[in-house]
Amino acid sequence: LRILLISLAACGASAFAPASLPSLGCHRALTCSGALSLRAASGEAVPRRTLVEGAVAFGAAAAVGSPQEARAAEETMTISTTAGDMEFEFWPDVAPKTVESFKKLAKTGYFDGQAFHRVIKGFVIQGGDPNSKTGYGPSGTLEGANIGAVKKWGTGGPGFNLKAEFNPRKHEFGVLSMARSANPDSAGSQFFVCLGSLASLDNKYTTFGKMTKGDEVLKKIGSCKTVKGDYPYERQGIEKVTINGA
Repeated sequence: LRILLISLAACGASAFAPASLPSLGCHRALTCSGALSLRAASGEAVPRRTLVEGAVAFGAAAAVGSPQEARAAEETMTISTTAGDMEFEFWPDVAPKTVESFKKLAKTGYFDGQAFHRVIKGFVIQGGDPNSKTGYGPSGTLEGANIGAVKKWGTGGPGFNLKAEFNPRKHEFGVLSMARSANPDSAGSQFFVCLGSLASLDNKYTTFGKMTKGDEVLKKIGSCKTVKGDYPYERQGIEKVTINGA
């Protein structure tokens, strides 16, 4: 399942992308059953979208008790992007399995070379899809893009799904959360970072960390030029993800 299922067949070409990229001209999303009607931080209604792919729900909150949890809480993450670095803390006390899985993937270099393939101003930036490593044209924009590769954005994952760990932590600016399909237990590797307070997502997606440094970088990525379908016109690269203190 894809984080955002775009109706490729029913779209026209974008003014910013080659006419051969029909998906970029479509602003209508096909969502799985049970898709949520979301609202951006500005309060404006956001079209029914599904932050899809692997899913994690929020589990009950618990204090860090074991030595393993204590060490996990001390580890931080740096996401080095084409716009600069963002640093995050993890929340293993409320989403231990999600944090553990994300760190394991990061330590293998899984996220390195990917891109934020979906950006919705005032809402979220979304990444974590290995398919986003390819697709952009030679100039790093959607001009001359690989159509077949672009169509796969939002469909990739690590080959496994995570049990939802829904928890009381709120979706606020800089919060990390797992993208999923309509199935709560469908999260894998795709994640999103909130661009504002998104109460409509609370207890429906697994929050597992929060940005501690890099506000301007997040804002820059979140305000990038996009085409219909929420694709960044210019590649917003995830150059490297580093787990600090590991």
